[in-house]
Amino acid sequence: MDERTIVVVIPTYNERENIQALVEKIIELKIKELRIIIVDDNSPDGTGVLAETLSGEFSLSVIHRKSKDGLGTAYREAFNTLLKNEHPPDVIIQMDADLSHNPDDIPRFLEAIKHYDVVLGSRYISGGGIKNWNIFRLFLSRFSNFYARKVLLLPIYDLTGGFKCWKRTVLQNIDLEHTSSIGYNFQIETTFRAHRKGFRVGEIPITFTERTFGKSKFSIPIIFESFWKVIKLRFNHE
Repeated sequence: MDERTIVVVIPTYNERENIQALVEKIIELKIKELRIIIVDDNSPDGTGVLAETLSGEFSLSVIHRKSKDGLGTAYREAFNTLLKNEHPPDVIIQMDADLSHNPDDIPRFLEAIKHYDVVLGSRYISGGGIKNWNIFRLFLSRFSNFYARKVLLLPIYDLTGGFKCWKRTVLQNIDLEHTSSIGYNFQIETTFRAHRKGFRVGEIPITFTERTFGKSKFSIPIIFESFWKVIKLRFNHE
């Protein structure tokens, strides 16, 4: 019998149009011992208010932050909060709030994490893919992953994706307090730290579908952070 406790962490900023549908799809999976934490950065569109309403109906709690401080800091705060609990979860899943990550893949992550310490949802291995991106976005993502993979010497094909599954012990041992990434580079930095600590990192194929509602958080500053922080990670760990 699978008696693992599982938490799905979902950062949000202006995701009112998506969050209820996502929560309902996760709950419909009927996975025992699963709960959801939404980390809202004081969304002007009322996402945090809606999340509080949903918490009265589902196994869900909300971390309200004062401002939009970046994806990396949202995950860092949520992970640290969970790890400080008297009974921290056995497995932690992170995913985007905009329905670009398919909740139906969660059972596949939970099966794979039995064999690995970290499981990444990969768009760039056989069976994975991306829907509704333009050529520029596809090229940039491909190049960013190739660049990070080569600079950091990692045997991983999708380092920038945000659909990931962790065993608690990994997050307890990768020194989250000293991660410095604010944006999407948090995905690269945490995977790199896990690999360097000797944890088993695996990839499963997923299909990423560009959001239908709301505005993408993708930006040029986020790209620049990833490029220079990848170099910094490499030299700081030589």
